[in-house]
Amino acid sequence: METWLIIVLIVGALLVGAIIGFFLSQRYFKKYLRENPPVNENMIRAMMMQMGRKPSEKQVRQVMASMDQAK
Repeated sequence: METWLIIVLIVGALLVGAIIGFFLSQRYFKKYLRENPPVNENMIRAMMMQMGRKPSEKQVRQVMASMDQAK
């Protein structure tokens, strides 16, 4: 086979692999976020209410700040 044909096939295979990889990773990330949504202030309030506490805004913000620090 000719050299230019081999180069074109390799570049084509890399492009196809990159496109397929992009769409597969996008699908995986959307599925992950759907199953494990990020924690927000409303979720923290709900958890505190379930524990029998009436959370103040300061407490909610402290929990959010500590979670951001832990990341």
